[in-house]
Amino acid sequence: MFFEARLSDRYTFLEVFNSLLITIALAILTTLIGSFIALFLSFFAAKNLSNERTSKIIKIIVSFIRAIPTILWVLVFSVVANIGVESAIIGMSFHSIAYLIKAYSESIEEIDTDTIDALKATGASWWQIIFQAVLPSTITSILSWTFVRFEINFTNAVAVGAASGAGGIGYDMFMSGTMYFDIREIGVFVYLIFIVALILEFISYFLKNKYLKN
Repeated sequence: MFFEARLSDRYTFLEVFNSLLITIALAILTTLIGSFIALFLSFFAAKNLSNERTSKIIKIIVSFIRAIPTILWVLVFSVVANIGVESAIIGMSFHSIAYLIKAYSESIEEIDTDTIDALKATGASWWQIIFQAVLPSTITSILSWTFVRFEINFTNAVAVGAASGAGGIGYDMFMSGTMYFDIREIGVFVYLIFIVALILEFISYFLKNKYLKN
C-alpha cells in the first residue's frame, strides 16, 4: 500500500488535490464558526467576567459535549439535518464550540484581576473591560488555541467525510477501500493526509511553544 502507492484511472491528481482542499475547507469553516460562537460564550464562562453560577453551568455543559467524540455528534445531527455536509458542519462546529469555550475561558481567567478591578473602579462597562483589557491580553492565546482546534478539525474532517458522506479526501479513501478494494490508491490518500497533518502539527507546536507557554 505504501511502497507501491499510485492512483488508478478513477482519479486524477487534480481531483484528489481538490478533495484535499474540500477537507481543509470543511476544517476552516467549522473552526471559524466554532471560534466566533465560543469567544462570545467564553466571556460568560470565565469566572472573572461572569458570576460563579453562570460560569459553572456553561462549563458543565461544555464538559459533557467534549466528552462525546465529534463523529458521534455528526451522526446525532445527521438525524435532523440528514447525512451529508450539513450534519458534518453542525457536528464539528458543535464540538469545536465546547472545546474552544474551555480554552478561551481559561486564558481569560489568567488575566491579572487587578487590571479588571481597576477598570471597574473607573466606571468602565462590561464590554469596555472586554475590549480594553481582556482581548488585548489574550488575543495571542486565543489565536493559538484556534489554530490548535483547526488542526484537530482537519483530522476530524477526514473521518467525518467518510462516515457522513460529506465528501473530501476521507470519502474518496473510504470508497477506494470499501468499494474498489484498491490499497495502492489508499496509500496515495494516506500520504497526502499525513503531509498536511505533519505541516499543521509543526505550526501548532511552534504556536504552543511561543505563545501558550509564555
